[in-house]
Formats: sequence, structure tokens, C-alpha cells
Amino acid sequence: MASEYITGSDRRGRSREKLATLVKTRAETLSLYSELANQRPFEADEVTSDALQDFCQALIDYAASAHFQLYRYLSDKLERRTPVLSVADRVYPQIIQTTDVILRFNDKYESVNLLSSDKDLLDLLDADLSNLGEILAERIQLEDQVIGAMTGRTH
Repeated sequence: MASEYITGSDRRGRSREKLATLVKTRAETLSLYSELANQRPFEADEVTSDALQDFCQALIDYAASAHFQLYRYLSDKLERRTPVLSVADRVYPQIIQTTDVILRFNDKYESVNLLSSDKDLLDLLDADLSNLGEILAERIQLEDQVIGAMTGRTH
């Protein structure tokens, strides 16, 4: 019986580490989002171009971190608590939708050279970034529901 308790304790320790990694990559992404958004109105310059590329890389790292640090942990049945699994099952389809938006944004902008782009692309970037900000806010709320269930704190 004692070894089962240790195993459960070890599992919860691993889940806390995974959550910490997810929250860290999320915070880095939000910081870079803010840096990019602060470049408005967007200009075809190196500062904006670099900020966009840095943000795209962080965005993909964050999406991958969420998948590998949290959802894969859940789908691999390493989490056994019913309330956690219930919340995850409820919000995961919505999180998949946000991931699709993140990937489309990245695919559109990761290789863009703003220095040789026209003004229309800069206007599109402004609109797409605003939309992505709303999607990220939604995703964070959904993730926080799972994190809350895993840590025993409800949101």
C-alpha cells in the first residue's frame, strides 16, 4: 500500500513539473505577444520583423508545451483523478480549436519578410494579432480549468 502512495505522489510531482513548464512557456509567449503588439502601428522594419519571428517561435513552443506537458500526460492515462479527467475531457475539444488558430497564425507569419511586404500585410497582421489575442485569452481560461482541477484549485 505504501508503494502505491509513493507512486501517486510521484505522479503528482511530475504533473506539477509539467504544469510549471506549461505556465513558464505561456508567460514567455504572452510577454512576446505584448512586445509585438506594442509595435503598433506596424511598420515594415527590422524591429517589428524580429518581434514577429520571436513571437511565432514562442507561440509554437507554447502550443507544443501544452500538448506534451499537459494533454499528452492526460491522454497517456498518467492522471487518474476523475475530476481532472472530467474537466480535461470537457475543455480539450475547445483547446484543439485554439491550437488550430495558433498553427494557422504561425504558418501565415513565421516566414514572412516584413521588410519586403506591402502595407496590406501589415494591416492583416494587426487584425490577425488582435484575433489571436482573443484566442489566447480563451485558451488560457480553458487551460486554467485543467490546471485548477490538477492542483485542487478551482477557477
